[in-house]
Amino acid sequence: MDVKSVGVIGAGQMGNGIAHVMALAEYDVLLNDISQDALDDAITTIETNLVRQASRGKITDDAVKAALGRITTTMNLPDLGQTDLVIEAATERETVKQAIFEDLLPHLQPHTILTSNTSSISITRLASRTDRPERFMGFHFMNPVPIMQLVELIRGIATDEPTFNACKAVVDRLGKTSASAEDFPAFIVNRILMPMINEAVYTLYEGVGNVQSIDQSMKLGANHPMGPLELADFIGLDTCLAIMNVLHDGLADTKYRPCPLLTKYVEAGWLGRKTERGFYDYRGEVPVPTR
Repeated sequence: MDVKSVGVIGAGQMGNGIAHVMALAEYDVLLNDISQDALDDAITTIETNLVRQASRGKITDDAVKAALGRITTTMNLPDLGQTDLVIEAATERETVKQAIFEDLLPHLQPHTILTSNTSSISITRLASRTDRPERFMGFHFMNPVPIMQLVELIRGIATDEPTFNACKAVVDRLGKTSASAEDFPAFIVNRILMPMINEAVYTLYEGVGNVQSIDQSMKLGANHPMGPLELADFIGLDTCLAIMNVLHDGLADTKYRPCPLLTKYVEAGWLGRKTERGFYDYRGEVPVPTR
């Protein structure tokens, strides 16, 4: 099918990034959130990021205006039922995602494709709670969406080929690259990335190195652009913990046991950049290691 309109559920960091790239690729975008403030903030962020792209010569000023003109916001979830493709980018909690799909289902067009931007939750399980498991799949963008080139496309056990092809065509139109992943816990990127971050936290927990030495070692010794603890702060320590729990529960292997120190930071509300404290303290002019 030819996707012309896209509904995005959730106006946070991932949702506004998805709306940004979709509008830039000339899709009509309907952005939904339960908070008008979140929607207003999202439009401000999208405009700021588009203007920054224009200032660097990556897009034209006309493209900025056109993209902003293609984005409409709504607090009314049923409005998204008229779009061709829905991308759910709400918080990474399965009960929340299931409730959203349940509320949306009665308002969908027969051909509408449902997708989730989940980074780890079973696509097959989410799809089974809908009326269209064959037209349901994972559509996992990387953060920050306007910059990162990869999109994981995850088939559930019932996902049909036309649905996969339609979603792949969208990724191609965005100018991004799709990676096809099977529906196992955390898919490809986070299946590899999160245990590395978790192991870095264990290295800190066991006193093998401090925050600075661990990040410096991986940047200079393994040529990583960002150290694992710095990256964890960027992603959000609550998100890292949630994905490790999905891996641990879903694969029943002790190698995926979340580090107790990661749990402790999350319990403290030190979630990284978004709360200004994580493995680094971001409240001053320069980030300072907290351990």
